[in-house]
Amino acid sequence: MTIKLGLILPTSTPDPSRPILGDVRAAARLAEEAGVESVWSTDHLIASAPMLDSTVALTTAAAVTERIKVGYGVMLLALRPVAWAAKQVTSLQYVSGDRLLLGVGTGNPAHGDVGWRAAGTSYEDRGRRTNEALAVLPDLIAGRKVQLAEGLEAAIAPGATVPPLLVGGDGKKALDRAARFGDGWISIGLAVDDVPARIAALEELAAGYGRPRPTVTIVGAQLDDDQAKAVDQLAAYAEAGVERVILVPGADGWEAGYERAAKLQSAL
Repeated sequence: MTIKLGLILPTSTPDPSRPILGDVRAAARLAEEAGVESVWSTDHLIASAPMLDSTVALTTAAAVTERIKVGYGVMLLALRPVAWAAKQVTSLQYVSGDRLLLGVGTGNPAHGDVGWRAAGTSYEDRGRRTNEALAVLPDLIAGRKVQLAEGLEAAIAPGATVPPLLVGGDGKKALDRAARFGDGWISIGLAVDDVPARIAALEELAAGYGRPRPTVTIVGAQLDDDQAKAVDQLAAYAEAGVERVILVPGADGWEAGYERAAKLQSAL
């Protein structure tokens, strides 16, 4: 199996200490020309580093490309009402031609609770509210009526194709959430030697819910600067069962990172 490569758009970065802001349109075009599978945007209202709005960034990337997939990496689902999140997803599916990959998570604790308080929602119970949202989100996206808060029954129109749902997080609750609701699981920086144990855990959890095991995506895998060694590392991830590795721009700028990704993609 050849591993899929993704790239974080220059809208910020999973590492709050290294914000990278750049031309989203140029980055999306370059990624598509490089032949990588997908581009991704981080998501928050007020983070510990500058960060663009994820839906605006992904819509921009979709508008200037034809083939490449666009992904939330990851949407903080509990930060907004689930019906509003579904509206964003359905609209993005519609304008992109069903190219969305929907990463969902509860947020990096490094960003603190300011964004959550600014949104008028609770930080402490975000995990529970994420689970509640995930229970109805697919039906909302598909345009089916669901029961919302206070007994309200509502549907989103137009509905859309439900995108692949990837749940992020390395903790026990996140793994359980991925097994219960996800088509895939996202981890940040997981070493290749640790992949088999996580896959085994996901397999067991998913079986308990009568569901197939989620696929595995790794964000920010530590690859060698030497291209040949990096290709071997990617092959090792694929052999361990990883579907996708998402590369993060380095300190030398997003352009240099995208150029390296293009060379890796051509060598796979």
